[in-house]
Amino acid sequence: MSKDAKHHTQADTAFGIDIGGSGIKGAPVDLRSGEFTADRVRIPTPQPATPQAVARTVAEVVDSFDLDKGLPIGVTFPAVILHGVAQSAANVDDSWIGTDVAATIGEATGRRVLAVNDADAAGYAEVAYGAAKDVPGVVLVVTLGTGIGSALVVDGVLVPNTELGHLEIDGHDAESRASDAARDREDLSFEEWAQRLQRYFSVVENLFWPDLIVVGGGVSKKHEQFLPLLDLRTRIVPARLRNAAGIVGAARLAATGGR
Repeated sequence: MSKDAKHHTQADTAFGIDIGGSGIKGAPVDLRSGEFTADRVRIPTPQPATPQAVARTVAEVVDSFDLDKGLPIGVTFPAVILHGVAQSAANVDDSWIGTDVAATIGEATGRRVLAVNDADAAGYAEVAYGAAKDVPGVVLVVTLGTGIGSALVVDGVLVPNTELGHLEIDGHDAESRASDAARDREDLSFEEWAQRLQRYFSVVENLFWPDLIVVGGGVSKKHEQFLPLLDLRTRIVPARLRNAAGIVGAARLAATGGR
């Protein structure tokens, strides 16, 4: 490969890794299109998911690809991340709390790593390449799953760690009543669940006045069963990138230095 070609490849590509409770997935991402440039590799998350065990698995994912040493690497993590350090831990070992995620994974991979909250990465990807592409102003991306994840992006700039699933609404932690897991647990019809989503999104839109709300998570595949039942001021649309969003967002944020 010529020097120019190599430089070109590096400038247009970054590597994203999505760390979840059940699997650690990674792929190189074309930063122009937001698409994978090679098939994703997935390795089950080690149990217990301690920092050393997870970092080793991430290194295994990275080593599955022939990557330029200087390629930007971004990892998503299921926690509040402040300056690379985990402040919480969801579906991974509690020993992550207080651990510098970026440094721990950087050491295991021998690379410079940017760590970002998983919902933030997915939301940022929707703004850069997905359902909120070219939408100016305030975009709120909400993932409905085991809990409620949120990402707030203002004119293309991520406001990290919003944790809007934990808003207290009517005396309840919002995600305990309005997440997809709550729908499942209580065997709610989509109509019943939509009433809870209506309450949740009404509060959120009155706090943030977003220009667009994007709804992600696995249940967004069934968006036609509940989004039309909502009556909001704000336009609300399903996410487009689905399972690829975390990897794509982490790669893009690594390439742009987290902005």
